Amino acid sequence: MIGFIGGLIGIEILGTVYSLAVLVPSIAVAIRRMHDVGKSGWYILIPIYNLILTFTPGDTGQNQYGNDPKA
Repeated sequence: MIGFIGGLIGIEILGTVYSLAVLVPSIAVAIRRMHDVGKSGWYILIPIYNLILTFTPGDTGQNQYGNDPKA
C-alpha cells in the first residue's frame, strides 16, 4: 500500500524505506515468540518449523530466556 502511494506521488523509494523500517521490529517479535516457546531465536530461519512454533502455546513459568510474559 505504501509503495503504491509512493508511486502515485512520485517517490518510489517510500515503499523501500517503509519495508526496512518494519523489518527490524518484525524480526524482534519473531525472536521473542521463539523465546516464549523455549527455543533459540535462530529457529526463525527454518520456514516450516517456525510456523509450527508460532501456533504452539508458550512455556508456562520461567524458561532459560526469562519469565513468562503472561504470568
